[in-house]
Amino acid sequence: MSIVGVRIDGRLIHGQVANLWATKLNISRFMVVDNEVAQNDIEKSGLKLATPSGVKLSVLPVEKAANNILAGKYDSQRLFIITKKPNYILKLIELGVPIEEINVGNMSQSKDTKAVTKSINVEEKDIEDFKAINDLGVKIISQMVPGDKEEDFMSLLKKVK
Repeated sequence: MSIVGVRIDGRLIHGQVANLWATKLNISRFMVVDNEVAQNDIEKSGLKLATPSGVKLSVLPVEKAANNILAGKYDSQRLFIITKKPNYILKLIELGVPIEEINVGNMSQSKDTKAVTKSINVEEKDIEDFKAINDLGVKIISQMVPGDKEEDFMSLLKKVK
């Protein structure tokens, strides 16, 4: 399988992802999975600018992303999937995409979120989605950058009040 990493990060492609993760995992394609971003030309332009040279970029709605992956379109590439929220990853899994591990990066704070860590904030819907993903046997970790220690995300989530 061509998937070498799956990350939830509200910033999508930015310095940590573009430089540190791309280098560490030798990524050849970023795939941003987000129905709204896939229809927003301005956001897509920004993502193209943030993508390192030599790395390809796909910005796709969830169903098309799943179809392309399952059709073997990226089998010769090292694919790194990025979403802003867990809902799209849950949907990819439900559509048959084999995902074994998710790295939760940055999830921004809003009036509806609760803090999990200083850089990860979740809404009730996110908590439900993480639990559903976990129930499907997918390992969920939190690791900001490759040099940081991996933490079990579900253990962190249990501390949220």
